[in-house]
Amino acid sequence: MSLTAPRTTPTYGAILLRGLLAGLIAGLLAGGFAYAFGERSVDAAIAIEEATAHADGATAGDDHHGEDALVSREGQKGGLILATALYGVAMGGLLATAYALLRRRLRTRDDARASLGLAGAALLGLVLVPFVKYPPNPPAVGDPATINQRTISYVSIVVIGLVAVWAAVVAARSLRAGTQEWLRATAAVGAFLLVVTVGYVLLPSIDEVPDTFPPSLLWDFRISSLGTQVTLWTGLGLAFTGLLSRLTARSAAARGKTESVPV
Repeated sequence: MSLTAPRTTPTYGAILLRGLLAGLIAGLLAGGFAYAFGERSVDAAIAIEEATAHADGATAGDDHHGEDALVSREGQKGGLILATALYGVAMGGLLATAYALLRRRLRTRDDARASLGLAGAALLGLVLVPFVKYPPNPPAVGDPATINQRTISYVSIVVIGLVAVWAAVVAARSLRAGTQEWLRATAAVGAFLLVVTVGYVLLPSIDEVPDTFPPSLLWDFRISSLGTQVTLWTGLGLAFTGLLSRLTARSAAARGKTESVPV
């Protein structure tokens, strides 16, 4: 018989490769969504910004009120899908790494449920919690002088979102064995809302949207931005789960062959 038994459990490299591939698929889907539903709002916001800059330049008597952009709008649109694809690959790598590190700590034997749960937790902590506190603004909105404050506040709310998800898990697991599921769910939701509420109260509110900016355009942009993120994380979770299921099935088949070989 062979002295070396075939590997029967997925390696981190195999898991990471599938996470990167799933991220690429999800990034392309998200880029397509952003191009189809978000670029119209961006174009309208840029038109407002240019009109405002032109009016300000005319008022000041300056003929050179603006300069040509380093990258044209056509170039920006072409690079949109590339950017979301690269972002998706990065998030896929993080999801695969989190899965490899936390798989044994997740109280489920179902690999699909574990991977989808991690993707859903990331969507909740990384996207939805920050979106409620600091929804994205189109290009025409935002004071350059406050960019550092806005960046620090946004990173802080992302960290708080992840802590809130962790607190929900800890609260649910802290109850003794045999506790009814609805009590665990209530404890998880309560812990999550407590952390998020404290974070929302402590962090400053930032509202730099001019009163003259069209509300419908603002919310069209925000909803399309949220839709892009939801598309990315939903696609990432489903694609990673599908690829991972094939990998674990192959590992299980290899394990069965190994056990059937007589010694």
